[in-house]
Amino acid sequence: MPLPKTKPEFGIEAYMAWEDEQPERHEYLAGETFAMSGGTDAHYTILGNVFAELRTALVGKPCRAFISGMKLRIDRVDAVFYPDVFVTCDPRDRQPDASLAKQYPCLVVEVLSGSTAAFDRGRKFELYQQIETLREYLLIEQDRKHADLFRKNEDGLWVLHPAGPGGVIRLESVGVELALEGLYEDVELEQA
Repeated sequence: MPLPKTKPEFGIEAYMAWEDEQPERHEYLAGETFAMSGGTDAHYTILGNVFAELRTALVGKPCRAFISGMKLRIDRVDAVFYPDVFVTCDPRDRQPDASLAKQYPCLVVEVLSGSTAAFDRGRKFELYQQIETLREYLLIEQDRKHADLFRKNEDGLWVLHPAGPGGVIRLESVGVELALEGLYEDVELEQA
């Protein structure tokens, strides 16, 4: 996560009003804001591929996929994030008061970068786990064909389901299978 922006601490409602007036996006955690940085070609291509696959697969279902510009609000931990992609099937997220931020995702997807990978795998995942409706958390690497899917089981434990080249990611939360190769379409990976 980027360095905190120099700004007096404030509450989540003040952040929501302040964020609406900002030219750049900022994530919020416990009274601090963090400026969002841009991504690489690979990051945005993978992000677009994931969104396109999910959007197509969810047509006719009561679920909606959102891309990085939509806020995900987690009141329980005093946080607001901009996940790369997330899906919500909860009718509460279709109410008029949820037009600027959703709260009930079943799936969150983050495309990892060198500067965010540790935070996305650690603290951010810990915070996402406080969302009662969340069932799956998918982390996709941008420099090699690999993804880690964490799925919450019946005992409330998060179980890792990795996928490598030629693999398929089974998203049980939304009843969708994603071929890993398709997520990397048009991505030029550096040769090791």
